Amino acid sequence: MSCLLAVDVGNTNTVLGIFRNDVLEAHWRIQTVAARTSDEYAVMLKALLEMGHFSWGEITAGIISSVVPPAVFGLQRFFKQHCGGPALVVGPGLKTGMPILYENPREVGADRIVNSVAAYDAFKSGCIVVDFGTATTWDVVNPKGEYLGGVITPGIQISAEALYAHAAKLPRVELARPGKVVGRNTISSMQAGLVYGYAGMVDALVERIRAEVDFPARCVATGGLAALIATEAKTIELTDELLTLKGLKLLFSRNHATLTT
Repeated sequence: MSCLLAVDVGNTNTVLGIFRNDVLEAHWRIQTVAARTSDEYAVMLKALLEMGHFSWGEITAGIISSVVPPAVFGLQRFFKQHCGGPALVVGPGLKTGMPILYENPREVGADRIVNSVAAYDAFKSGCIVVDFGTATTWDVVNPKGEYLGGVITPGIQISAEALYAHAAKLPRVELARPGKVVGRNTISSMQAGLVYGYAGMVDALVERIRAEVDFPARCVATGGLAALIATEAKTIELTDELLTLKGLKLLFSRNHATLTT
């Protein structure tokens, strides 16, 4: 049975998902390496497929979302050489079904559009998507399904690394919930600032967005660190770490007829 391979290339991690029909059968997270070759992708994916009990020949289609442009070349060569044809790439010319009301639509990251399409498809209403990646982003969609814009801040991991790099006596810490806001040692104090501080920032920005728009907006969180922060944020109503892969499947369904080999 044929499968779709969806690939979301982020600045830090790349997430891959295998869809059989409309069901996400398996997913993996690997480190993003912009210069990775098509053959390296083939070796890595073959091992992942074997772990998931998939056969190589089941992959017959692909779609790529990337915020790292150099990574697309190796991925596209991988699909052409090992999967029998090119993959769709999220970008100008791809039908999203979502008008982009940004001043320059080409500036919007592919992952932000994919997330917004998936969230609007799920809610069928105004929504806010908070994506905890290398950067933390807030993306806003109105009830008509139009992308309005959003907010970008440094991600929680970047902030943690900045403390370690620029404060001589502060250590590198694990991103974990410390249990109390008032830390009794340096590590728990840093963890409290990162986790509870980011949760507070999420709530403050979501509340400001809701006050600025003229429609109710549901809030969904995604990204690798979503589960850590979402439980401490009052405004997040749903967490879906696989939202981007689901959005890629939707976009493939809307565009696969245009794919040529």
